[in-house]
Amino acid sequence: MNKIKKPEYENCIANLANSILAKWNLEQNGTSLQMLDTYMQNDYQNIVVILLDGMGKSIMEKNLETDGFLNTHLVGTYCSVFPPTTVAATTSVANGLVPNEHGWLGWDCYYPQIDKNVTVFFNVDQGTEKQAANYNVAWKYYGYENIITKIINAGGCAYNVSPFVEPYPNSFKKISDRIKKLCKLPERKYIYSYWNEPDSIMHKDGCYTNTSRKTLRDVERQIELLTNELDDTLLIITADHGHINSKGVSLTDYPRILECLIRMPSIEPRALNFFVKADRKDQFKNEFKKEFGNKFILWDKEKVIKEKIFGDGSPHSAFPDMIGDYLAIAVDDLSIYNTVAEAKYFKGAHAGLTEDEMIIPLIIVET
Repeated sequence: MNKIKKPEYENCIANLANSILAKWNLEQNGTSLQMLDTYMQNDYQNIVVILLDGMGKSIMEKNLETDGFLNTHLVGTYCSVFPPTTVAATTSVANGLVPNEHGWLGWDCYYPQIDKNVTVFFNVDQGTEKQAANYNVAWKYYGYENIITKIINAGGCAYNVSPFVEPYPNSFKKISDRIKKLCKLPERKYIYSYWNEPDSIMHKDGCYTNTSRKTLRDVERQIELLTNELDDTLLIITADHGHINSKGVSLTDYPRILECLIRMPSIEPRALNFFVKADRKDQFKNEFKKEFGNKFILWDKEKVIKEKIFGDGSPHSAFPDMIGDYLAIAVDDLSIYNTVAEAKYFKGAHAGLTEDEMIIPLIIVET
């Protein structure tokens, strides 16, 4: 059984964002990351963050050479947020808020404002390709000002380099080329870069396959080549979360649980919110614990809020209504999907409370 690791909201990816805000003398949304602050004392022309999706500490340890470029520049480890997943963690690194503050909780979220489960980044009804609304639901109700905008509005220079922002680099080579070009500009600047590997390949093939290993090593090699061409740059390489090899089951195979529910769960397959009919709560708890009690912990809403698992900040006003009556949190290798197709497809997963999912690396290269 994998070791349990709860988030540390004084030593997590949101704190990295606050270190950036502090460097530009902007108002912070929380405390800075002490481990990083030591390196931020120098006045580099370029501060560059490269976030590799899913590259947790265990992924590095088992897929990369110990004397390779990334491992030899590892200065320490810290935590993702809960749930350790892309929507929640990349939002925290974008604004310095924790999930209970910003409300971007997972791949699918229940939005009480419209009484729907929505796939956040695609703005579609959960499990469909139908647009959830004629506006972006997450941005309308949970919009925020990110670090890049704050720096620019304060008169500084900042850039986002990812496949989702012009000029839309669709390979890590193109991302590296874009970073290199921006770093040659004369002004002092912040660059945030995101790449979707090794997460994407690990979801499909598993965490420790030849394809996953090759994908990560290719990225490592390109990062080393990039650093050789940078001057006066602090390069910070990290991840949004880790990953774990996982077995999937479909909730549709558990009718005694399904008949208790008001709607299908959302957030993530390893961090599920359950909205339960008032007269079926005892049945739900008994059935869930019977089927999954050794793989998941089950907390009611009151305990979720008391434990501050989603963060210790001032909660978004809609947060209590987003988390359901119960939250099921994976503590072993099982993931619960809403469909059989999803359960069969995904070999790697994340969003639970294991060390492999929660602990992420802080890698520093000074040029």
